[in-house]
Amino acid sequence: QVQFVESGGGLVQPGGSLRLSCVASGSSFSIYAMAWYRQAPGKTRELVEGITNIPSGSRTNYADSVQGRFTISRDNAKNTVYLQMNSLNAEDTAVYYCNRNPPPARYWGQGTQVTVSS
Repeated sequence: QVQFVESGGGLVQPGGSLRLSCVASGSSFSIYAMAWYRQAPGKTRELVEGITNIPSGSRTNYADSVQGRFTISRDNAKNTVYLQMNSLNAEDTAVYYCNRNPPPARYWGQGTQVTVSS
């Protein structure tokens, strides 16, 4: 049974930082490319940043709006993928999800809310 559990969201002021975590259950985590996605109010879900599987573990930035501010990483020993978010602004307010890339619909979790506001 594959399950992704996101955490680390919260309320942060503009210019602040957050680090999101996503723990994956099930086996074979390391062989899949992973990504962080987000859905802002009234908008469709978008892919924020992805990371390939072993052996390269290379980041793949998909959203121009986060380039230079967000960094995805993974720890295959912990079945965990992270998203370090810096210089946050109001447009980053959304529910953030992790999933494989491409994302099977049946694996979407609850996500973690990120709110950027003063």
